[in-house]
Amino acid sequence: MQSADLKNLNIAVVGAGYGGAAAAKALSLLGATVNVYEQASQIREVGAGIGLRPSTMDRFRQWGIFDTIAKVSSPSDYFEILTATADPILKEAWPEIDLFGEKTHLIHRGDFIEALLGVLPEGMVRLGHRLESVKDEGEAATLTFANGESVTADLVVGADGIKSVVRERLFGDNQPVFSGEHAYRAVISVDDAHGMAVDDNLRMYIGRGTKVYFLPLRHRGQVSFDITALCPESTWAPKVTKDDLLKTVEGFDERIVNITRELDMDAVNCRAVYDIDPVGTWHSDSVVLVGDAAHSMLHHQGQGANSAILDAGALADALAEAGSVSEALARYQAVRKPVTDELQRISRQGWTADEVNDVFPGQKPASQKPSSQKPQGA
Repeated sequence: MQSADLKNLNIAVVGAGYGGAAAAKALSLLGATVNVYEQASQIREVGAGIGLRPSTMDRFRQWGIFDTIAKVSSPSDYFEILTATADPILKEAWPEIDLFGEKTHLIHRGDFIEALLGVLPEGMVRLGHRLESVKDEGEAATLTFANGESVTADLVVGADGIKSVVRERLFGDNQPVFSGEHAYRAVISVDDAHGMAVDDNLRMYIGRGTKVYFLPLRHRGQVSFDITALCPESTWAPKVTKDDLLKTVEGFDERIVNITRELDMDAVNCRAVYDIDPVGTWHSDSVVLVGDAAHSMLHHQGQGANSAILDAGALADALAEAGSVSEALARYQAVRKPVTDELQRISRQGWTADEVNDVFPGQKPASQKPSSQKPQGA
């Protein structure tokens, strides 16, 4: 699109998570008028650590925010996969390092979203706007919020997560699907890591029905500690005890057992793990999905946040290169959907029926199965 056309473009982004904040940054750099509508009254990202891949860091460099992200992250050279007792299975450099000339950066989720929102102009993000409906009007779309406000925009970007209202209203009722696992996440001090925080590289330990992710955040003197374990209970926010956690790491390296034993349960984020089936169409002529709204995936490949950032970059590229908004949205989907469809597929591979039965006799594996494979490049 011509520069003048882009500057006249009015864009409404629904959701101020990774995808929404990244889309707002990328689209505002085109000269468009961008406003972000977030249902929460304050932004508070829970959870633990993630890895930002070289392709993601390359996008940040293009957008002029690389240093902002680098200040609150640690560069990482490789990842390791080990047995429960710390015997090596695989050690490999992160994908894409040679391709982009950047390292993977390990970062706390809270620091990441704070950094992304911090590079947006003051007033761009509007809190307390819970979306109730979206009306597709062809060359524009109208959003109606629970606070009574309505907004019409030339382009609506649905970045409202796995339970996306935009997706449900316009692109299909792809309900969250339970994976058959729980994730228990905490951030601990390096001093409480029992000597396991030796460098800035991710390690995953695989045991009986359990994976433990150990992700150093040494720039803040902490470690992200994640236990992902088979469990048939599908409650979104399950209630678990310390004994429950200790059972998941039976037979693991004693240091991992000790870390688990010393966890403050009030600081542990417990959730059932969900994704969605691939969405057939991501866009109309004036509405488009990005991030989890389009392709929520299981976390085993570490690609959820990365995919959202790359979506934002691809959407901005398409708008700059295409002749119209509708043409750009079709181009964006053609570029990104095959990639994320494959990542969704890979992330569902993993536990066999025998492995599930070994942990929960008589329990069938979930149709969406988490992967024990190595992290994939986007």
